[in-house]
Amino acid sequence: MRPPRLLRTASFRLAAAYTLLFAVSVAALGAFVLVTTRSALEQQMTSRLETEMSDLESEFRSAGIGRLIAVVRERGHGARALDYLVQDPTDRRIAGDLPPIGDRTGWTEVVSDGSGEHGDRERVRVLAKRLPDGTLLAVGEDAGRIEEATEAIANALWAALGLTVLLGIAGGLVLSAGFLRRIDMIVRTADAIVDGHLEQRIPESGTRDDLDHLAQTLNRMLDRIAELMAGMRQVSNAAAHELRTPLTRLRQNLESALAETRSTEPTQGAIQRALAETDAILETFAALLRIAQIEAGTRRAGFRPFDLADVAETIVEAFAAPIEDQGRALVSSIGKGIRIRGDRELLTQLLANLVENASRHTPKGTRIEVSLSATQTGALLVVADDGPGVPAAERKRIFDRFHRLDRAAEGVGLGLSLVKAIADLHGAQIRVDDNAPGLRVIVEFGGGAEA
Repeated sequence: MRPPRLLRTASFRLAAAYTLLFAVSVAALGAFVLVTTRSALEQQMTSRLETEMSDLESEFRSAGIGRLIAVVRERGHGARALDYLVQDPTDRRIAGDLPPIGDRTGWTEVVSDGSGEHGDRERVRVLAKRLPDGTLLAVGEDAGRIEEATEAIANALWAALGLTVLLGIAGGLVLSAGFLRRIDMIVRTADAIVDGHLEQRIPESGTRDDLDHLAQTLNRMLDRIAELMAGMRQVSNAAAHELRTPLTRLRQNLESALAETRSTEPTQGAIQRALAETDAILETFAALLRIAQIEAGTRRAGFRPFDLADVAETIVEAFAAPIEDQGRALVSSIGKGIRIRGDRELLTQLLANLVENASRHTPKGTRIEVSLSATQTGALLVVADDGPGVPAAERKRIFDRFHRLDRAAEGVGLGLSLVKAIADLHGAQIRVDDNAPGLRVIVEFGGGAEA
């Protein structure tokens, strides 16, 4: 399952990378602080116990065992009091709240049995020494205090680390949301331009950041493209109109010559062939101008909801008899009440061109089928035949202008180019498949069928 789009943006990934780097830095710093603090607390405890042992030894040397016991009992009270043990040579506890430790001297660790003056069981770090008269003196402090302190610091560091990660993720999401909004504006503008709204431009946020700079660059590029397209369209239209006018006069003159001439049959045949060639040239110019008009998107303003099924039935009814006279069969499977939004005249021409193309490039005995059905997203129009078909290598090129698989066939290769232009204008997907045998041309309208 792919992660949400918000998490796949470059800004979120960059924020996540910086968050991870910062989290690792916080963790390393926390570990250093924890180790350093624990070491400092242990050093502080060691220094305090050594100082206390030295002080008690001084009390023993100056006033004897009685004074030592009195001082131990006096100092063994209070919240910050240390733990003590005065043990006679027979290992019997004389004073203090630590349990007897036998002959152990130096640094050691014991667990108090709770039978002393404090009555609490503790894990105690102890410094023990044997006095000159054989008495064992021990001073200790609760080692759990260091554990509690380090645990509190560790918890604080974990909380800081968690807060860092949460803030990093939240910041990444905020940055990603803003980044996506601006990217979506660019995408919407690009989609509008693809749909024929060449006047659209990418809005700028006014922050003068990289995306604003990109928007300015793209807008300048779009302005330049629009100028070039307008210039090409103007030149093409002017050329087509200027050439069509003398060609029309030429045709009229040829018709007059044909009507008035009393020349031989070869001469009349030559004039008739010239008329046919002139008609073909005029048809070519008309098709080119129509394709240019459609690709410019000017016809989109006339889009209206209409019944595509009615158009399909009309085309099938109009072509059935002529195709049958040619020795082919035209059948249909058309659903009822399939309404879409578009230009009825253009879609009528689209279907007519597909049916005519199928009949023109298939031999006698071919079966041509027109089917129309509603889909969840719109409508599906299919024109299929069981003729010789088109080689796979040629299928991608059949919508190219002036492309003809059979150079000897009629036409100039603009019929399917016009079909493609009309389909693109309506946002429809058009593709060519093998009908095994024959060819299937599929036009899928995704704008949604209307009730």
